[in-house]
Amino acid sequence: MIEPHIHMLSRTTEDYQAMYKAGIRVCVEPSFWQGSNRRYAGSFFDYFQLSLEFETLRASRFGIDHWSNIAMNPKESEDVGLAKEVIAGMDEYLNHDRCLCVGEIGFNNNTKNEELSIIAQIEVALKHNLPIMLHTPHEDKLKGTLRSIDILKEMQVPTDMALIDHNTEETIAASYASGYFCGFTVYPVSKLTPQRVSNIIKEYGSQKMMVNGSADWGVSNPLALVDTVTQMQKDGHSQEDINNLTHNNALNFYSYSGKFKPNFDLKPLEIKSFQR
Repeated sequence: MIEPHIHMLSRTTEDYQAMYKAGIRVCVEPSFWQGSNRRYAGSFFDYFQLSLEFETLRASRFGIDHWSNIAMNPKESEDVGLAKEVIAGMDEYLNHDRCLCVGEIGFNNNTKNEELSIIAQIEVALKHNLPIMLHTPHEDKLKGTLRSIDILKEMQVPTDMALIDHNTEETIAASYASGYFCGFTVYPVSKLTPQRVSNIIKEYGSQKMMVNGSADWGVSNPLALVDTVTQMQKDGHSQEDINNLTHNNALNFYSYSGKFKPNFDLKPLEIKSFQR
């Protein structure tokens, strides 16, 4: 399985072990908020390097092939001066052979400053011919989703080159109709449940759909993708639908980067071989 959106920098080594045991072999880590707002562009650049290189090494020790998406996240883009400085310095990291996508970008509070950051980063993505991952807001989600779709269309982003993430029943009709890839995040106590994802897939099908656990600082589950598969099997979904949500669609989307060559054959190292 491919976990297409998971923040492993906030997770433990035991989470990697559990993911491998459950059948996850590849994961993609989008850039995100680190728990407090950063004050310097250099803090972002160090974070990008950490995600692209050390986290990839850490994951490989547990049999997981780790890739990254690079972006100025929505929550911190309200600082316009900092956002401009970070976006201007992202080229080095977007060119890295482990960077698949510009993301996650998008709205947090549906502000004008957030929109400026979205537009600037879409321009960067188009320049680098990289896919785009768009975060939809926690509040006024439909408003943010509709404006995100409008921006993508206005900037003529091809429908295969963008993913609208964190959809719910409120937004999926619009996201699906847009033709872009659609993402669903499963959390234990917020966002979607495996049952709700299963119901949405029954209604809309599995084409261009992806499920993720996000698994960041709050109450979350690095095996949310696996739990969703279990629920879908109980609900009688076809193996094709399950394969699309756990492998095919993520593989197709990230392959538009021209870099994605996932290694499904990594084996965990013996613990003693990398302990100090």
